[in-house]
Amino acid sequence: MVRELIHDPILLARKSTAAGREDLPAAQDLLDTLTAHKDGCVGMAANMIGVQKCIIVFDNEGAYMTMLNPEIIKQSEPYETEEGCLSLLGGPRKTLRYRKIKVRYQTPELQTRLKTFSGWTAQIIQHEIDHCNGILI
Repeated sequence: MVRELIHDPILLARKSTAAGREDLPAAQDLLDTLTAHKDGCVGMAANMIGVQKCIIVFDNEGAYMTMLNPEIIKQSEPYETEEGCLSLLGGPRKTLRYRKIKVRYQTPELQTRLKTFSGWTAQIIQHEIDHCNGILI
């Protein structure tokens, strides 16, 4: 189900809690919402639809990917960039990102995985994990 987007910076600044099996319907709603906004959005975190759980969905080189409880465990090659956000008003804002990251996460089947991402996909994941941690650009 496509949900309404949250634009309140106070709600978006709250740190999300761990997601579990009971949160899988919210993960599907998040994916449905991202798909509905695909023309202007490449990733979303659950707090963007009012769910304070650590769930992100994003475009992984042309295929959508869902992560529960993602955590960056290694990062390298810092750089400055500008990013926009569907939940925040105004134009792009400067931020620090890393070209390469290693992420520990759970799949929708609740299997723990480790995967390294680089480039644009890594940047998207960092932005969405920031959302889970209550960090706004």
